[in-house]
Amino acid sequence: MKKRVLIATDGFLPRWDGISSFMNEIIPKIQDSFDLTVIAPDLGEMKIKYKAEIIRFNTLKTRLGDNYYPAFVNPFVMAKHIRETDVVWVQTVAPIGIWGIILGKLYRKPVLFYNHMLEWEVFPQSQGINLAKVPINILTKFASKILYNMCRLIIVPSIEQAELLNLMGIKSEKKIVHLGVDIDLYKPADKARAKKKIGIDKDKFVVGYAGRVSLEKDPKTLYRAFLRLAKKFPDVLLLIAGGGRPELEKMFSDKPNVILTGLKDNLAPYYQAMDVYVLSSLTETSSLTTMEAMATGIGVVATPVGFVKEYIDDGVNGLFFSKKNSYDLYKKLEYLRENPDTIRELGKQARKTMVEKYSWGKTAVEMKKILRRY
Repeated sequence: MKKRVLIATDGFLPRWDGISSFMNEIIPKIQDSFDLTVIAPDLGEMKIKYKAEIIRFNTLKTRLGDNYYPAFVNPFVMAKHIRETDVVWVQTVAPIGIWGIILGKLYRKPVLFYNHMLEWEVFPQSQGINLAKVPINILTKFASKILYNMCRLIIVPSIEQAELLNLMGIKSEKKIVHLGVDIDLYKPADKARAKKKIGIDKDKFVVGYAGRVSLEKDPKTLYRAFLRLAKKFPDVLLLIAGGGRPELEKMFSDKPNVILTGLKDNLAPYYQAMDVYVLSSLTETSSLTTMEAMATGIGVVATPVGFVKEYIDDGVNGLFFSKKNSYDLYKKLEYLRENPDTIRELGKQARKTMVEKYSWGKTAVEMKKILRRY
């Protein structure tokens, strides 16, 4: 008889973000080994089907942060399914994840938690209220510490994150499992053809970003750097393959030499059309989109945040710039615009790093071992 695993997540399809992308890669790779039940928010019609029972809760109409609508959880429904499962695997400290941890602990089920983000950094930043950032940070950190310590195991994407949780006094066992990349989907392509495919002039120099447009991603720094670059090089174009917070989307909408696509379920064609990828985030754990961009063989310019500073070797397979420093980013982009050979070499080494060290297959193997252990 297969072990029963309940996945409690507040990030799920059809809304694409790092957590839903992770779920979309891992579930198909483990669904034949376990009897899976997924409890997630109802965010619309799902085109992708899994061999798992999917239970979805309606969302509230109140938006919190960057286009995030919390789920209205029925704890009695969750309790029924948690009583019947062997393992509770939680993805988020949000309504569904919180109830998953509490009920899992109540019914003495092993609760495993994949630490996709540092909630006390992301949540205060995403609210956009400067005066509230400190108290929200304190409250979120306090609540997260309690919930994390209720878990049997915290799965983290890097040793730095494990050490950070230890310093916070989180005593739960920790296990490092890196995120992966689909290296067959995210791969280099002929640049001119890739640009033509999505309607971009082949002679444009494309600076890109993919994923959520949110405050903690600091898109304003990217936009300021791009405006400087556009003044010097009229052939540059900014491609934002994503969407999110409406007021931030407005910053990019209907601007010359800027394309805002909205959230996409397949980012590969957009990465392939980019000459340079920029991650301007203030906080990250792994940054799945940066890993995907690197697998596509793009020159990456990023802030040294989270696990990013472990897999990017500055000057070898990518470049770093200082947080919130649009001039530093501009100078890096200017240098790359004037040195196409450097872009090609950075992209070549970036692809090599992802192929050799990071794949979803490795991630899934580690997750199977963990789920069988508990």
